[in-house]
Amino acid sequence: MNKKKRFPVKAYKNLEFLNSPEARPIRILAEFTEPSVRFKKFGIHSTVVFFGSARVRPHDIAKKELKEIAKKHDENPSEELEKELSAARLRLRLSKYYEDATELARLLTEWAIEKGNGKQSLYVCTGGGPGIMEAANKGAYLAGGKSIGLNISLPHEQEPNPYISEELGFEFHYFFMRKYWLVYLAKALVIFPGGFGTLDELMEVLTLIQTKKIHRPLPIVVFGQDYWREVIDFEAMARWGTIAYQDLNLFTFVNSSTEAFHYLKEYLEQWATADLENE
Repeated sequence: MNKKKRFPVKAYKNLEFLNSPEARPIRILAEFTEPSVRFKKFGIHSTVVFFGSARVRPHDIAKKELKEIAKKHDENPSEELEKELSAARLRLRLSKYYEDATELARLLTEWAIEKGNGKQSLYVCTGGGPGIMEAANKGAYLAGGKSIGLNISLPHEQEPNPYISEELGFEFHYFFMRKYWLVYLAKALVIFPGGFGTLDELMEVLTLIQTKKIHRPLPIVVFGQDYWREVIDFEAMARWGTIAYQDLNLFTFVNSSTEAFHYLKEYLEQWATADLENE
């Protein structure tokens, strides 16, 4: 009987096994190890992370949407269109932050290239999606630098934005591994207006710093007082005693890309000088 011998599939090539609940630790380890290998390959060890809403539009798009809804409302007024018009006005106000994020990322990337004598010493890093994330990746692109996008697979597909450097685009399944890589290399965080995801990211990092799980200095810039002071009353938390008054010093409010850049630069100048001396 000359039956050809068939070898079993190796475990690490068995897709049915690798996608099974039992192989979850392997998948988690892969999302830890592969980014680590890639960051080392490209010499990336320092980032400034931009958090913010995926729903923030560029100014021109938000303005166009407002005009279209206003026209419909003028032609056929209704309570529903009135609500849409109010929401569109707020989206136009929010669009300012898209432009601010683009400008801040551009300034930081230009500074990082100059500080590294032509070699980029610091990388803008985002969650990889649209909105504020796209704006920050776009700013780095406009500065002639590279940037990182740590995208996440969601039921409603979040596509990577087009400004992420191709070799620095990642796709995560596990939120906690994505969060790990967002924070692990961070030298600073910039928190733009956002929803549940942005609040989750901000509060988790504040908790890690408050509880000394993050030991290194990590400046947190909260961008846009108009939005944040309406959404969260941090001072009330201190008055009620659920946080200490000194916890209010864990972050700084800013209202412009120039203000944010100068605040971050003062800290990052010290870091970059020390880092380059150690190379």
